[in-house]
Amino acid sequence: MRRIALHAIAAAVAIALATTTAAHAAPAPDSIYGNVDCAQSPSAACDIAAGTRPHQPNVNDQHLTDTHGHSDTADSEFGCRYVPVEHHPPGEQPQEPGGWYMVLCSPDGKDPDSHGPVWIAAGQTTPPALTPQQVAQMARGRLQLPAPTITASPSGTQLVHLPTWLWLSGGWTPSSATAAVPGVSVTAVATPMTVTWSMGDGGTVTCAGPGTPFKAEADPKSASPDCGHTYRRSSAHEPGQTFRVSATVHWTVTWSGAGQSGTFPNLTTTNSATFRVAESQALNNGRR
Repeated sequence: MRRIALHAIAAAVAIALATTTAAHAAPAPDSIYGNVDCAQSPSAACDIAAGTRPHQPNVNDQHLTDTHGHSDTADSEFGCRYVPVEHHPPGEQPQEPGGWYMVLCSPDGKDPDSHGPVWIAAGQTTPPALTPQQVAQMARGRLQLPAPTITASPSGTQLVHLPTWLWLSGGWTPSSATAAVPGVSVTAVATPMTVTWSMGDGGTVTCAGPGTPFKAEADPKSASPDCGHTYRRSSAHEPGQTFRVSATVHWTVTWSGAGQSGTFPNLTTTNSATFRVAESQALNNGRR
């Protein structure tokens, strides 16, 4: 568990409570985490560093009273900070004295993961430990899901009454991200499950996979085995004489760590393209 110098956090919470109204002036845009303003002045409790170093009274006391939110403990072993905020979760207002804090952790030097706000009681000697579920939220926030890349055959103009093959040539790769705080490391994994195509003519197609690419030797009049659409009218009367097509990938997100696991609500990624659809009485050219 993270350990914070006992008198340092108690003093910080007390100062935060005493200066809640005065300390939160108009925030500078580049110094905000949510409603947190770390450039405010005066504020002796804007930044509390979490770590395991032995208490050094002179260093920590100087940090709390003189730095105005600019941490002099950037080499904290875990890179976690507790930053006071004005707001609190709806319907939650503990009766005991204390204050709300955002937890900002950046143990690997990346942009901070955030969680909170969390309540720290006045005089509390250690910060509240984050649960695996809370750390999982940080990991979920780090997921970088690829945008779907729309591909179709025919590769140029689509033809009325001729099957169009649909597939994703990119954006169907599982993604994972890990977040860690002292004693808890959690990995979130996003897995693509289905893709829903909106074809622009009022039709939709839901496919259980990314779709099958069309091969040059295949019959141009054949339908895709798993993901396709057949237009029944041209796009001649649409804006730009094209149909606007979108593909939305639905992702299942799971997490595991610290002996626990769970799921998050599904995520989606979307991309769009335009398809020109023409009337054709005869197929003059094979698919390219």
